[in-house]
Amino acid sequence: MSDGDACFFVAGDPTKYYRFAGDARTRAGEEMNLVDRDRFELAWIIDFPFYEWNEDEKKIDFAHNPFSMPQGGLEALESGDPLALKAFQYDLVCNGFEIVSGGLRNHRPELMVKAFEKVGLSASDVEERFGGLYRAFQYGAPPHGGMAAGIDRVVMLICGAKNLRDIALFPMNQQAQDLLMGAPGHATPVQLRELGLRVLEPKKG
Repeated sequence: MSDGDACFFVAGDPTKYYRFAGDARTRAGEEMNLVDRDRFELAWIIDFPFYEWNEDEKKIDFAHNPFSMPQGGLEALESGDPLALKAFQYDLVCNGFEIVSGGLRNHRPELMVKAFEKVGLSASDVEERFGGLYRAFQYGAPPHGGMAAGIDRVVMLICGAKNLRDIALFPMNQQAQDLLMGAPGHATPVQLRELGLRVLEPKKG
């Protein structure tokens, strides 16, 4: 340490303070001109946690994608600490922005059921909620995975924009309204009947 150095500490709920710490670091780097804006730095983020603790419901819940393959397979699910279990999931980040997200699919029906049992769902629940996928895998499926690229975020980085709304053709505001297209609009009575819906006016007072 030398004159002018500073050290910051944050404490509390990890799901809240890690974001604050990251924002503070980014702000300090930008204000002190420590960020090289002429480079594209890429990083793979791997070993995502498979489960997390749901403080509101006081139970284990899926951390991200419940259909990804847990590392260690069935043995890890049956004998390991669920909160220590990692998933075969990955992100590709460029200059701090996620531009690709993907993982390996849990393609084994018995492993899928075991994964959902950890969060309180039974085999019948899995078949009822995700029957198409569950039944398809009964016929056998090879190990497979993939990823999806956020092309809009890549364009944002290339253009040097700070917000996706700056490069989107029809950007939505913070109320999820598309002001250029006037969407969402009012549904007609005919459209509501076709969908089997009806509008309930809010109670007054």
